[in-house]
Amino acid sequence: MRLYLVRHGETEWNRQRRIQGLTDLELNETGRKQAEALGRALEGQELAAVFTSPLKRARDTASAIARFHCLEPEVLEGLRELDAGEVDGLTYEEMREKHGDFLDKWIRDCSAVAPPGGCGLPEIQQHAWGAIEEIQSRFSFSGRERDGTAAVAVAHFFPILSIFCMVLGIDLSECRRIRLDLASISTLELIPSRTVLVSMNDTCHLREASR
Repeated sequence: MRLYLVRHGETEWNRQRRIQGLTDLELNETGRKQAEALGRALEGQELAAVFTSPLKRARDTASAIARFHCLEPEVLEGLRELDAGEVDGLTYEEMREKHGDFLDKWIRDCSAVAPPGGCGLPEIQQHAWGAIEEIQSRFSFSGRERDGTAAVAVAHFFPILSIFCMVLGIDLSECRRIRLDLASISTLELIPSRTVLVSMNDTCHLREASR
C-alpha cells in the first residue's frame, strides 16, 4: 500500500517560531489555506482511510483532506507530537536563556536527551512506528509486492522524522539533518518485504496557497 505522510499546517506558534509540543493549538489562517491545498493535492487519490494525531492542528488538517473522499479521520495516538515539557511554547532565544544546558545537549545529540518534563525521541519513534505497523496491519497484501491501497497519516515534525530514520536505517540522532516543512507530503510504499521512502517533503501544492 501507499501511505502519504502529511505534516500539519501552520499555527500561530509555528509562525512565531515557538517550540510546539502537546499544546493544542488550532491552525491559523495560513494553516487553513495549506490544509485546503493538501486536500486538493490528494483529491485524485483513492484513499481507503485518513489517520491523524489527536492534536487539533493535525485533526483539522486531516479533516480538510478527508472531506474530498467522504471519509472521517481516525485518531491514532502514536502519531502525536513530542512532549516538549518545560520548553513548550518557548522561542529558541527563551530556551537558550532558561534551559541552556538542555539545549547544548540537544544540539550535540537530540536522541540522547529529553526536554525537561517531557519525553525523548526514542519513545516518539517507538510510538510512531507502532502507528505505521497498525496502519499496515489494517490492509491485507495477500503476499503481493504491490497493492493499490492508499491512505493518509497526518502527524508532526518529530514523529515523521523518526519514521524516516527507521525506514532509511539511520541513527535517530541524525533526524535534524532532514528538512520537513509544514503541510508537506512524503510518501511511503509499505510492501511485505520492506518499506520504501518514495518521496519526501513535497510542497509543490502550496504555491497557490501562498498567493
